[in-house]
Amino acid sequence: MKIYTLKAKQNLPISLDEAWEFLSDPRNLKTITPDYMGFQILSGADRKMYSGQIIQYIVTPIAGIKSKWVTEITHTKDKHYFVDEQRFGPYALWHHKHFLKEIPGGVEMEDIIDYKVPFGILGQLVHPFMVKPKLKEIFEYREKKLIELFGNHESSSDKKIEFI
Repeated sequence: MKIYTLKAKQNLPISLDEAWEFLSDPRNLKTITPDYMGFQILSGADRKMYSGQIIQYIVTPIAGIKSKWVTEITHTKDKHYFVDEQRFGPYALWHHKHFLKEIPGGVEMEDIIDYKVPFGILGQLVHPFMVKPKLKEIFEYREKKLIELFGNHESSSDKKIEFI
């Protein structure tokens, strides 16, 4: 049972309040998701994020195959972090932590995702050439989209997206 970890960091030239305002609105997830994924919220995004919130959506990650995904926001601390966990969906495990902290001239966003692919050894075999590159592509898209929306922070790190 292999559990993978993806870590991503991005600095934005906005306040902690602005970052939280954007990220705590589940409807904005569509804005930072590539169009080809056919992201569509079905329910649960009518309020700002709160612990216990269930959000249902459809994604089309690979080859036009639609997948229903249900996540629960399990933890929130205003302007600091929130955690979403998959309840039903394409992964055997999906635990996504989102952290925010003030830095000089803006805010640092850090994501840590622990995930497990389905289908046992077969899933592990396809992970390096299907799942991992797709996740990297999605987070690279998100990074570019956030820069379009909020601008580029003066500092940048060499390792913005890494897999462990």
